[in-house]
Amino acid sequence: MCGIAGQYCYQGGRPDRRLLADMSERLAHRGPDGEGTHINRSTGLVHRRLAIIDLSPDGLQPMTNEDSSLWLVFNGEIYNFVELREELAKKGHTFYSKSDTEVILHAYEEWGHDCLARFNGMWAFALWDEKKQELFCARDRFGIKPFYYTTAGGSFLFASEIKALLAHPDTGNKPDDKMLCTYLAWGVQDHCSHTMFDGILQLAPAHALVVTRDGIQSPYQYWDVKVNPEIRGNENDETVAAHFRELLLEAARIHLRSDVAVGTCLSGGIDSSTLTVLINTLIRSEAPESVGARQKTFSVVFSDTKFDESRYIDEVVAATGVDADRTEPAPDQLWDDIDRLVYLQDEPFGSLSIYAQYCVMRLAAKKVKVVLDGQGADELIAGYLGYQGSYIRGLLRTYHWGTALREIAGSLREHRDFFQSARQQLHVRRTRRGLLKCTPETIDRYQGTLDEVLHRELLSTNLPALLHYEDRNAMAFSLESRVPYLDVRLVEYVASLPLSQKVRAGVTKVALRTAIRGKVPESVRCRRDKMGFVTPEECWMKNELRPFMLEIFSSASFKSRPYWNAGAVTQDYLAFLEGRSTYSPEIWRIACAELWMRKFIDAPADVGQAS
Repeated sequence: MCGIAGQYCYQGGRPDRRLLADMSERLAHRGPDGEGTHINRSTGLVHRRLAIIDLSPDGLQPMTNEDSSLWLVFNGEIYNFVELREELAKKGHTFYSKSDTEVILHAYEEWGHDCLARFNGMWAFALWDEKKQELFCARDRFGIKPFYYTTAGGSFLFASEIKALLAHPDTGNKPDDKMLCTYLAWGVQDHCSHTMFDGILQLAPAHALVVTRDGIQSPYQYWDVKVNPEIRGNENDETVAAHFRELLLEAARIHLRSDVAVGTCLSGGIDSSTLTVLINTLIRSEAPESVGARQKTFSVVFSDTKFDESRYIDEVVAATGVDADRTEPAPDQLWDDIDRLVYLQDEPFGSLSIYAQYCVMRLAAKKVKVVLDGQGADELIAGYLGYQGSYIRGLLRTYHWGTALREIAGSLREHRDFFQSARQQLHVRRTRRGLLKCTPETIDRYQGTLDEVLHRELLSTNLPALLHYEDRNAMAFSLESRVPYLDVRLVEYVASLPLSQKVRAGVTKVALRTAIRGKVPESVRCRRDKMGFVTPEECWMKNELRPFMLEIFSSASFKSRPYWNAGAVTQDYLAFLEGRSTYSPEIWRIACAELWMRKFIDAPADVGQAS
């Protein structure tokens, strides 16, 4: 994992060396192990290296092929690079390194743009083809790795993070009002190609684009997945579970490929606990050098039992014997970190839960250089409880009355408190949207049948934003984060399963729960609640963070923004403090948007300096 950036000048222009150097410097945290620059007439490519595979100088980028007709900057990992290198060697390709980066170059030589279909991994790259005089850019199927771009001064600019693009004085000088308002109203971001900076775009998941001297060609989608809409199928539960387990084990195996130490994020939930157990199985059977004799895990704990998952973490640790590290985020520490967190994320974020993840990554970076994480499982196997409503509505619309009644009964039995709370939150959030002056786009994550919802959640409305947070939180500490549940083979298989393998009688993640029976502690396997890395946000906002929030809401800059009614926001927050209204994340989103505008819009000259 690394940081990449570059400039392609149209119609005879020449790259700006000072601009490229500034862009590279703004990405230094993504790659402390080396840097490189290649400038060739119209094109300038820069790279910041985080050495994970092939630690030798042979792995340095920008990387070229034998005749220097191709130049590549790449961020990510191609996990099946070993198999691809063997296939390409049989076709006559010669390799001088052991890196996955070189495999991309030879795969492009062999298959052209179709090489993307061969890769299993996470990637964002730009490849300059000297013979064709074009820049080929691509992003992985789920957007695990970021790729931002814009046009300025007669050139195409791209980078791993928005802050690098802001090195050009003509980019990102004002917010994209539509995107910012949508975030404020619905908490949605990264759901389309636009960002919260006017004129700065991102390459969508599973998309590629080509840039020539005539400009940017329209991005195109090179992969998609179909989520099976069938309610039930002929599959036997145990047969499904066995294949699921086999695919997940293989995904974990290739995600452990590394020449540096690897650890695991362990929240105590079913997804991360499963990975921890499977990795221990691999250690016993194969003893991967990257992990060592004892797997290292990293967890968040809280003294407030409503948010603490120590009980489940303890059971997994006892069952596996891992080397377990824990951290407890604190609100006073949060305010010390908040400026850097806003800076690193580039865009405002929807809740303080990402701070828990930030603290986990900070902890992990002290011992390892790579972590595996359970991100993506909820969207893949219908893990969020809100999906149950979509499932039931879809059953009713398609006249599956009996199944719908069973699901309603199961949901009420398993999650009655959640649905009661959700109904109250819907009312509170609808009311708080009235605090906004802008008119947001309407985004209903749960609209449609469950198969439609899961497809959107994987590729637009939810997972891309979570992957955004994860990438920035990990890279803040020069740490690579990997997500085995998004192995393409596993995703395509699970997507093909009928919905009853995902939700049944109110129970989520049916196929996964069946697959890990007898392998993961029963208390974890049978958990019905959903937490993950969370913080006691409501408690903090009412108590320790009160003075900071009041400072924000009383500031002149906050009162001057055109996006909200500042007086009404302040009164609403005071009502919450006094117990006259219920908390909802809209309060934080408004405050975070103000902090973001102070950092990136009001004082853009300071953006190049990490806090």
